[in-house]
Amino acid sequence: MQKMAELLGLRDECGEGTLGAPALAGSCLADNRLNLDVYPDGCGRFLQLFKEQQGELVQVEFLRLSSNDFLLDTTLDSLPHLKHLKSLVLKGGHTRDEFGSYQHGSLTSLPPDFGNLRCLTHLDLSFNRLSTLPSCILHLSSLRVLLVSHNSLVTLPEDFGCLSKLTFFSAMKNQLKDLPQSIGELSVLQDLDLSENALELLPEEVGNLRNCTELDLSGNHLLSIPDSLANLKSLRRLHLHSNLLVTVPASLASLPNLSRLDLQNNCLRAIPAEIQALPFVHVRGNPLGETEPSPQAGLKSLHNVINSYMSSGSFTVTSEGCRVVLACGIHFYFPPGAASAPLRIHFRSLTPDPQWVKLRHHDVLLSRVLELQPHGIQFQQEVQIWMPYISPQGPHQHEVVVRTFSGQSWNDLKTRVEQKRKSKKCVARCCVLHFSWFLVVSRLVQNECKVPAEGTLLFSSVDPNIKVIFPPGVTKEPRSVKLQVLPVSAEEIQEITAHAECRASPLLYLSQDSTVDFLKPVRIQLPLPPGVTGLNLDRSRLHILHGDLEGQAWNDITSEVVLEFTHLYAVFEVTHFSWYWLWYTTKTYIGDIAKKVYKRLRLYQVNFIALQRKRDPEQVLLQCVPKHKVDPVLKKLQDRYRGPEPSDMVEMFEGEQFFAAFERGISIDMDRPDCVGGRLSFIFYSHLKNMKEIYVTSPYVNRKCQAVKGQVSFYRGALPDSIPEDASRRRKGPDSLWLATLPIKLPQLKPRLDENPSPLYGFSFPPLNLGNAETGYLTQANLLSIARRVGADWQSIGLNLGLTYQQIERIGYNNREDLNKQILDMLFSWAQQNSEDPDCVSKLITALKESGRQDIADEVEAIVELGRQKYSESIRRLGLEQESSTEDSAIAIM
Repeated sequence: MQKMAELLGLRDECGEGTLGAPALAGSCLADNRLNLDVYPDGCGRFLQLFKEQQGELVQVEFLRLSSNDFLLDTTLDSLPHLKHLKSLVLKGGHTRDEFGSYQHGSLTSLPPDFGNLRCLTHLDLSFNRLSTLPSCILHLSSLRVLLVSHNSLVTLPEDFGCLSKLTFFSAMKNQLKDLPQSIGELSVLQDLDLSENALELLPEEVGNLRNCTELDLSGNHLLSIPDSLANLKSLRRLHLHSNLLVTVPASLASLPNLSRLDLQNNCLRAIPAEIQALPFVHVRGNPLGETEPSPQAGLKSLHNVINSYMSSGSFTVTSEGCRVVLACGIHFYFPPGAASAPLRIHFRSLTPDPQWVKLRHHDVLLSRVLELQPHGIQFQQEVQIWMPYISPQGPHQHEVVVRTFSGQSWNDLKTRVEQKRKSKKCVARCCVLHFSWFLVVSRLVQNECKVPAEGTLLFSSVDPNIKVIFPPGVTKEPRSVKLQVLPVSAEEIQEITAHAECRASPLLYLSQDSTVDFLKPVRIQLPLPPGVTGLNLDRSRLHILHGDLEGQAWNDITSEVVLEFTHLYAVFEVTHFSWYWLWYTTKTYIGDIAKKVYKRLRLYQVNFIALQRKRDPEQVLLQCVPKHKVDPVLKKLQDRYRGPEPSDMVEMFEGEQFFAAFERGISIDMDRPDCVGGRLSFIFYSHLKNMKEIYVTSPYVNRKCQAVKGQVSFYRGALPDSIPEDASRRRKGPDSLWLATLPIKLPQLKPRLDENPSPLYGFSFPPLNLGNAETGYLTQANLLSIARRVGADWQSIGLNLGLTYQQIERIGYNNREDLNKQILDMLFSWAQQNSEDPDCVSKLITALKESGRQDIADEVEAIVELGRQKYSESIRRLGLEQESSTEDSAIAIM
């Protein structure tokens, strides 16, 4: 050990060799202990010792290393040689970032033969980047203490219980969502810390930890705890604060050694008398004695929220905090103290408008817009929002972020992507201090850094071969720089250019937060195009292209920069940022070729479909479908719809507007909110449903007419004022905005309900107004319009509205000769019975959706939304405040 100390330069002040254990203060080595985590190059020193004094090093029993060390991976391979090792600390957190936060170490795994350390009893892997527990740990048969706190663990191995000698286990500050049943096999475990995770439930086997004295489950998402916890007879301290508990078992009061029970900041509205009688129980921060009398009632309310179809509503947040679940799957968590006083939160789910939601190039929209009000109010603590989204698909590497509107522009928030345990659906989580508009997008992976006056290095995580080098003196004031890379395959280039010898590097985009150019040139390293090396390089064929921010112009700047080459890379210098692209080709006008390729990389190949419902051909489904989804969509719809083959393939941009126009004697309801000049307006988003189901008629047809052969045409932008009736299926020439035309054939039409002199077919009902003034009414005329579209689905809709089988049979028998009368009898009978119910409109929407009539449900929602807008406008014109809001469509679980 003395030689090791000399090698490390660790002599005591008297020059008498290594420092003993009592005087260990400034040293790293004492007897069989080696403390190298105090050195920035501790792993380097360890490797030096292992090389020069291996015989003595393998006798070490206690070792401490920093996992922030860049030589950590090399050091890990040497650790299994320390056969006498009893304690190993591989912690991160020894350095801080620019904001003062501890930086996690780089440890993501351990070598397989790490499990050969049979003497190891203590292992600390805290503050690292473990997403799964290394399997080799389960082979450490002597392990008694295991710390993996402040990592990214989502689950524990199913056979975790094989660590039979474990007495202390800490996994605080991870992302654990559940526990393996084998955890109950840790029979000698005394301390278990699982605080600040995402646990939603506990296995009953936790009750088998009979030697456990302290159990910390605080800061999770637990709604309940198992009764088996009452079996923990050795338990002294139980921490359950900051969960979502709505009840606790009364049997906890029977634990003989319990001296502390912390239930603060939960959702408890009632606590068993046996628990309240305990002198050491802490229950502050619970809504005790409030309106909901039982935990079951709270859970039922939550269930009703999840199955509600309201796209807008409100809820109240108090200073005690709460968790909120919206109908569309959006979750909120308001921590205690986030709101200083009771605050009414209003929410709306909006359809994206491309004039407002400005997507950047290569962005993909993954959700609708969520508006939260009141705008601008500052919360005392960050509010967490979980937004579900449609998982992105495509060949390019993207990352998911939540984007918010500041009033002038859209900005990206720091986002964490999670997956729901049961449904496996993806959600994007962000934290905010004020409310605005929010949506989820997929963007090109972004790397960024702060460039100081001393210079720095920035490289791409998508392609580490792409680097940007900032020399010293490049700037006076620190500035933020962002880097994005769009990989482009050789196959894509060849397909678009139709030239086998055209090749290109990945596309590089650089931006900064300063409008001033850099003081010194910045060096950029790009990999040479595929198949090109420094050995076979023909410099006359290599071109550096610079693109403007919109990618509309690509200029060849090869002659303006100094190009350097290695075997694999091209290096050049610039002073301002934009798009940069390295091309290798014999083509002359390379700028035009690059513009064409760049445009095609942003386009989606799509097909249009127009299908008619088999039961009711007047009901038409229109949809714009990405090419790779056409077959699955048609297969899903084939049982209920029929129609022509999809249109030929066309290309569209993300967020591009297009229109559908019905022609040749077919018309639609011009009062639809999405109807512009007789045309249906669509917005193409590749990952959202570009589908509408509408009801068509023919103004030239009565009940005795023959079938009508019409068509629907799709256009970009504005439609020509006049459309010739004899327009061909494939329209060309002056109609440059035309995309596709599909035939629509209407059989001999049944009589329209509103053509009869008595529109209610002999039924006499008093005037109806379903709903209320604030949300907008459904009138008798609205119900008549709905009845026209119901068709043979009336029985299913009636049952979902709550009518009994006997009532349905009676309506069918009484009107057995006329389908229209059956529909009217069912719908207006239900309306009369429920006219006083404030929720009757939402119940009707729910019944329509559950019956597979999304088209009618969408129309009703549009009517209600229009009524709500008119009511709000009238209130503003009169200068009045709203006295009350709609019934809550979300439940705040206090």
